[in-house]
Amino acid sequence: MKWRPIIIAGLTCAGVAAIVLWVIHSRQVGSWLQVHTGTTNESGPYYGFWSGFGSDIEEFGILGAIGAAIYQLIKKYNCHEPGCWRIGQHPAAGGQFNLCYHHHPDYKGKRPTHEVIERLHREHLERQAAMHGKLNEIHQHLQAKPPAAPAAENYQTDQAVNGTKASK
Repeated sequence: MKWRPIIIAGLTCAGVAAIVLWVIHSRQVGSWLQVHTGTTNESGPYYGFWSGFGSDIEEFGILGAIGAAIYQLIKKYNCHEPGCWRIGQHPAAGGQFNLCYHHHPDYKGKRPTHEVIERLHREHLERQAAMHGKLNEIHQHLQAKPPAAPAAENYQTDQAVNGTKASK
């Protein structure tokens, strides 16, 4: 069942009903709105608004900034799967993404069990050992000294390439 269209239809009907009730009872609603926002002429035009309801505009801005900060914080730590609101606690793709257990490819939608954690840890250690072995191989290859070529041969080949004659 699709919930989104049902919710949208319900909210639309509620909005239309509120507007119809407002129009039918406009005199009472208008008076209530004027009193509660402070726009009635108390001691001058809009004095009641700025000393009452209008002074809360700054507070609404602060609450909006706090809401935006919370949203950004949630967006940073939630699952990187589009549309998922779970907290992404499990790194994937070498740490580029944080995914929840439901979307992580190693967990296949199930919570990680002790066996899965042990298997993934063992695979990680094997990859690390293979990488260190390869780096050690490269280091040993670079440390091995190449055989030294005689200096006279290098001098003669340089002259032959440049077309110069050697004078001794």
